[in-house]
Order: sequence, then C-alpha cells, then structure tokens
Amino acid sequence: MELTVFTIIRDFCIAFIVAVCWCVLFGSPKKVFCVAGLLGGLGHCLRFILIQLGVGIITSTLAGSVLVGLMGIFVAHKVHNPPVVFTMPACITMIPGLFAYRTMLGGIKMTNLKDVERNPDVLFDLSYNLTLTMSLLFTLAIGISIGVLLFRKSSVRDIRLMEMMRRGDKK
Repeated sequence: MELTVFTIIRDFCIAFIVAVCWCVLFGSPKKVFCVAGLLGGLGHCLRFILIQLGVGIITSTLAGSVLVGLMGIFVAHKVHNPPVVFTMPACITMIPGLFAYRTMLGGIKMTNLKDVERNPDVLFDLSYNLTLTMSLLFTLAIGISIGVLLFRKSSVRDIRLMEMMRRGDKK
C-alpha cells in the first residue's frame, strides 16, 4: 500500500470513529469523546505510518501507545478526568484483532487431528499468531503505562514540559 496523505487521513478518521464509539460503550463522559477520538486517531496514525515505512508492527504499536499514554497524561488536566477514561478507548484502535481471530481459528483446527495431519503447519501458525497477539497486547499495556510511570510523583496539574526538561539536566 502506498503511503499518501489520503491514506493517512482515512486511517486517522477510522481510528477516531472507533475510539469515540468505544467511549460510548464504556460510558465515558461526553466531554472526553473528542479527546479520545483525537488520541486514538493520532496513535493509530503514527502506528500506520511506521508500519508503512517498514518498521515492525510491535515497534510501531509501542510508539503509538506511548504517544497515546504521554498525551493522555498532559490532556487529563485540561478535561478534568483521569487519563484512563480516554487512553483506553484510544488504544483499543490498536488491538490486534486479526491475529487474535487467527489464533482462535488455529485452536479450533487443532481439535481435529485429521486437519492437523493434513496440514501440520497449523501448530506453527497457531503459535505464531498467539505470540504476536500477546506481544502486541503487552506492548499496548506497556506503552500506556510509560506516561503514568514517568509522571507518577507529579500531579498532572503540576506537569510542565520545560520544568521536567530542566530537572533532567540537573540530574
């Protein structure tokens, strides 16, 4: 697939809609719908661009979830809600649904020994998809958590980017 401005905008719009819909399902406050949509769109868009540039899917997903996690910390004070209210719906746009589906299909195929004898690659496919699914889910959890771990000693209200950078220079 060719990386064009249209494909990037299309990816952003689809991820925006998905994140907003998950906000509705989670019962999030209406004032965070737009924030979740923007974070979901930006995170998935970064992931999409990196994948199209040849960066691996796990690294791309980590970058997208870190972006969502860090931006969520900084936006939390502006919308007066905890970051999890909009970072979780935003990161759901990057859930590895296709690989999880393939894992389940492989598991179902493994229950029939005749299918396994005809196609011994079923076990390999199952383990590959399971490993990739679990890796991507762990990557999402780690990416969202990085922002919380970096700023856990500070109130979200007290975070100022320039002050954080100055503190880093003193250490």
